[in-house]
Amino acid sequence: MDATAARLILPEGHATAPSKPYDPAYDPLVAPTPGQGREYAPTYWIGTAGEPPPDDGPITHDIDVDVAIIGSGFTGLTCAIFLAQEHGIKATVLEANRVSWGCSTRNGGQAQCASGRLKRSQWIQRYGLDTALRLHEEVCDGMETFKGLIKDIDCEPQPGGHLYIAHRAKVMPALEKEAKVLRDVFKYDARILDADTVKREYVDDKEAAGAMHEPEGIGIHAGKLAFGYLRRARALGAKVHPSSPVLSWETRGGVHYLKTPGGIVRARAVGVATGGYTSPSLHAQLKNRLFPILSNSIVTRVLTPTEREACNFRTTQVITDTRILRHYYRLMPDGRLQIGSRSAITGNDAPQHKYKDKLIADLHRKFPALEGIQIDYSWWGWVDVSHDMMPRIFQPDPAQTIYYAMGYGGNGVMYSAQAGKRMAALIAGKSAGPELPIFRSALPFPNVREMVEAQAFAPFRRFGQWFLYRWYHMKDEVI
Repeated sequence: MDATAARLILPEGHATAPSKPYDPAYDPLVAPTPGQGREYAPTYWIGTAGEPPPDDGPITHDIDVDVAIIGSGFTGLTCAIFLAQEHGIKATVLEANRVSWGCSTRNGGQAQCASGRLKRSQWIQRYGLDTALRLHEEVCDGMETFKGLIKDIDCEPQPGGHLYIAHRAKVMPALEKEAKVLRDVFKYDARILDADTVKREYVDDKEAAGAMHEPEGIGIHAGKLAFGYLRRARALGAKVHPSSPVLSWETRGGVHYLKTPGGIVRARAVGVATGGYTSPSLHAQLKNRLFPILSNSIVTRVLTPTEREACNFRTTQVITDTRILRHYYRLMPDGRLQIGSRSAITGNDAPQHKYKDKLIADLHRKFPALEGIQIDYSWWGWVDVSHDMMPRIFQPDPAQTIYYAMGYGGNGVMYSAQAGKRMAALIAGKSAGPELPIFRSALPFPNVREMVEAQAFAPFRRFGQWFLYRWYHMKDEVI
């Protein structure tokens, strides 16, 4: 622990207990709010992180604050950390349910060197070479920000890079082309591996037709990371209030009136960090700016030495495959295997067993030796996909002290740390960062052109998503 961390004294208190059970069918496009005081989803991260740290309890009366942050996930908590560390501002964080209840404790724990769903070659096509190069510098800087934050948090880091596995031979030419762009244009040491090398030296994924290896990538324990962020934010003076959903929001005379069940929070500035759990009614600046999609995850029991040998697991680095509806997986520090992929389209459908069964079948296809293995954890969560597949850290109206950071599209484990840092700078009245589109433009509304270019789901909303999933399945598995 560094000297600064050693001087921090954690305020006394306890974790606020849930007042309502977990809602497996919650859907942010349908529910007016994320609820109040709900229990965590039954994820591996929550099941193995230990007792949640103390928080500051629900809002119980009207209060005045300098900065209110809505959302206590990775982004909200890191924003509070950087507001205190770099700008001397002690934020008040409002959470509808339990701390880090949403995306931050339902993800796959993969920290990759990315900030959205677009590849580097797509950055060049969309923004031009100069902007693409600066975006690359931004995400590399973000990885360093992330590493700096986690060095004093026991979140079980698994470094080593990112293995991007070709699930069919026909995608290898495109993967080779992307690796060349990464090496030659971005000076980022991506290497192409043939199928034999992948299966012999990394993992015997039976689908692997080769892979691209990126030097940056870290697996983490998402629950322990969230709890570590909470401890640090409170030690720096931030207040974190669970069971305090924002029920309405008015702005009068430059002051934001955030109504919670226990009282009104009057704030001079508001940062929004609600990700895939953003309610459509939260604020007009955010309505229809994101399209949440579901992702499923399962975690097996601990693999036996014989099973690990049969799968030839020789790496613990983070792995994804090249499907549009991609899988993400890795061997965990305790010897379990975690794997995730897309899930249902609506919250009401999410609890159906067929989605878990499909993911189990995908696991068996990749690793036949694990057929029939016990599944100890199964959950799903909403991913905050923007309509152009890139995040935003932005002040939508220069006349109002409202800011947001979201839209990571499944790459928020790492970039949320940088986004929290950038939003903290904006709130403090400084520039978010370099002259980049993600800092200089709002989250876009859906339009057909961007859907075609970026394969975004939102233009057709849920009905179109059904058709797109079937088209993507055809592209991934048949065509």
